[in-house]
Amino acid sequence: MRKVLVTGATGYIGGRLVPRLIDRGDAVRVLVRDRERVAGRAWEGMVDVAVGDVLEPETIREALEDIDTAYYLIHAMGADGDFAERDRRGAENFGSAAKAAGVKHVIYLGGLQPDDDQRASPHLASRAETGRVLAEHVPVTELRAGPIIGSGSASFEMVRYLTERLPAMVAPKWIKNMVQPIAVRDILAYLLAASEHEPAGVIDVGGEQLTFRDMMHGYAGVRGLNRIIIPVPVLAPKLAARWVGFVTPIPNRLAVPLVEGVVQPLVVSDDKAKRLFPQIKPIDYRTSVELALGKIELGDIETRWSGSLGQGETLQLEDSKGIVRELRRVRADCSAQALYRSFTSLGGERGYLTFNWAWRLRGAMDALVGGPGLRRGRRHPDELLPGEAMDFWRVEEVEPNERLTLRAEMKLPGEAWLRWEVCNEKDGSVYLDQTAAFRPRGLPGLLYWWSLYPVHLVMFTRMARAIAARGKQLEESSQKDFHRDHGGTEGTEQDKKSTGFSP
Repeated sequence: MRKVLVTGATGYIGGRLVPRLIDRGDAVRVLVRDRERVAGRAWEGMVDVAVGDVLEPETIREALEDIDTAYYLIHAMGADGDFAERDRRGAENFGSAAKAAGVKHVIYLGGLQPDDDQRASPHLASRAETGRVLAEHVPVTELRAGPIIGSGSASFEMVRYLTERLPAMVAPKWIKNMVQPIAVRDILAYLLAASEHEPAGVIDVGGEQLTFRDMMHGYAGVRGLNRIIIPVPVLAPKLAARWVGFVTPIPNRLAVPLVEGVVQPLVVSDDKAKRLFPQIKPIDYRTSVELALGKIELGDIETRWSGSLGQGETLQLEDSKGIVRELRRVRADCSAQALYRSFTSLGGERGYLTFNWAWRLRGAMDALVGGPGLRRGRRHPDELLPGEAMDFWRVEEVEPNERLTLRAEMKLPGEAWLRWEVCNEKDGSVYLDQTAAFRPRGLPGLLYWWSLYPVHLVMFTRMARAIAARGKQLEESSQKDFHRDHGGTEGTEQDKKSTGFSP
């Protein structure tokens, strides 16, 4: 049985590779910076989890013990600051530790390079340097790929949202450059096949050759859309990246390397992949788009580009099926019942715990343009029923001790929802998941959302924390009432259960 280590196991490619290695019969170990990032995944109990960081060499030595093949799927493409230096140090540390542990083969996924190395973007140059640094220590197979097309991939999301949201666009001249996208299923096939082959150095992999404009027209063809794309004789990759960051769910820090990666032609330079892996025949671009859209329609998305961003953070921004979502997770030091009571008692005279003046101002503005404002209040200070009004919201869903979903009835250039959900983890901890969702209507809706995003960043983050804090207060109050009613004794276990709270 082959013993395999996968780094980047919570990322887009790593998260899909792990279950395929398991299905093949390999003994899989994953290296993650935070063990909690593996929790809840279907393969959690089928792998050995090692906690470490390639930037801290002493933390990864144990993870590499007894490993035959290691996948290096780490890069700082979406990071700020000196990402190249971090990539270099990470590769140096990992390569050195792998050599000391006797690892026979390291498989690294990099990016296609332009014919002239001098024209490579900083991120592409860093990807190539990472491969070279690893190869200085251990035998390496470096698969270099272009844009990866699959449900949830950053490249696909960029093409999808640009094409869906812009019926006509003026684009820089680089959209006429030749690129060679590849389906995610084919990348995974190459990664699996590489582990069954001797280390082979650099291998370029890709599907059919076409321009970035062809990619957008190809997507439009699958969706039955008519799109006008007019190239103009300018380059402006930074400006284009900012536009991508505005129109699509891809943040600027990731849009910049994606755009810079296609400013120069990027195609496979030889037939080495065909000679070494003749059994793999990459599918065409249109088929890869159809497969990705099919997965999205079914909600069957294994991993997403944002999976490896924001390690352990409480805020995540995502955009799926035309709905933008701000997802926040906050740990609550209380029971699920207390947390539920905290968020189902918002609104009305009690307000929203933080920035109540801003909520009142928003209500007044809504009333001025004919909306309900905050005049409706709420029927009961603590109880909510499905379908009833609450301030400028409508209660769309209530699940006792689990979740509450509100739909906005204020005047908006789109549709909005606010949802809170109690999440009970396996270790007994309780988390609040708060989601603010918005479906914009055209460009006015997008402008509205992004103009308020900096405000939401502060208001909604503090509100989630305040809800969790109030849940703790409610629990402490209930415990005091319980002890007082029972003469200061702890009471029986059955008594504790009857209150819904246990000390």
